Amino acid sequence: MSELYPPIEPYQHGMLDVGDGNLVYWEECGNPDGKPAVFVHGGPGSGAKARTRQYFDPARYRVILFDQRNCGRSTPHAADPATDLRHNTTHHLIADMEQLREHLGIDSWLLFGVSWGSTLALAYAVRHPERVSGIVLASVTMTRRSETEWLYRGVGSFFPEQWERFVAGADGTPPDGDLLAAYVRLTEHPDPAVRAKATADWCAWEDAVLSGETGGTSNPYGDRPTEARLAFVRICARYFANGVWLAEGELLREAGRLAGIPGVLVHGRFDLGGPLTTAWELHRAWPDSELIVVEDAGHLGGPTTRGHVLRALDRFATEGG
Repeated sequence: MSELYPPIEPYQHGMLDVGDGNLVYWEECGNPDGKPAVFVHGGPGSGAKARTRQYFDPARYRVILFDQRNCGRSTPHAADPATDLRHNTTHHLIADMEQLREHLGIDSWLLFGVSWGSTLALAYAVRHPERVSGIVLASVTMTRRSETEWLYRGVGSFFPEQWERFVAGADGTPPDGDLLAAYVRLTEHPDPAVRAKATADWCAWEDAVLSGETGGTSNPYGDRPTEARLAFVRICARYFANGVWLAEGELLREAGRLAGIPGVLVHGRFDLGGPLTTAWELHRAWPDSELIVVEDAGHLGGPTTRGHVLRALDRFATEGG
């Protein structure tokens, strides 16, 4: 099975006041009496997409989607340079998830995270393991500094021309300089033209890393609407420049806290942006996890990846995991 469930609309939605002037958008769809599950979107700063609802059997799941702080439909939006991002860290997002769970009266829920969403799902799970019934992760990341170093420097060995342009876009930051911090400064610049160029340069690099999967027929980052791109790059640069406010290797060291929680890790062998090593190391440290290596996929996945995720979610809907 690799076909998504039919499109579905939320039966309830709202804006959760999480403090510091931030309102987090959330929605519910599927069966109100079904197994609670929450989708943790990627980015950081991308927002949840309606298509994600279709991964869950609407007859068996009570599906919760939310947009992380300052992106998607959450307010204030990071595309506005006046929006203060000081209260947007991994720890704030974990607290937002827990507040949302309590707001909805859910005892425990299944976590489904993709890319950065897998990092946030893991960070939530090791902090609140008693609130997690199961975990499904695709394009697995733990967003260690070593992983960020690979994505924004190491993989440049495959794309030297594009990486040189990425570096040049950072106001001429030398290769041994702090490239991410330079982009943080540019995305906070008072001149909108400077912010726009930094956003375009960042997205061009992200698209280059995925070009082997897209064949150059699309730009998954550059083709996004202007406001979505501005928020994505501003939040991403800030998170990665700060090591996502986690100690290096913290999630791997704390993986033992996931004991007893069933999990499925789905990862493409040819994921250049997030090499398979991360999923492998997590699987080794988490005995209750199953690792599925998709031989014909990269970071964006595809029909085979989608099929594995759908089967995992369908299984957990009935197994209690």
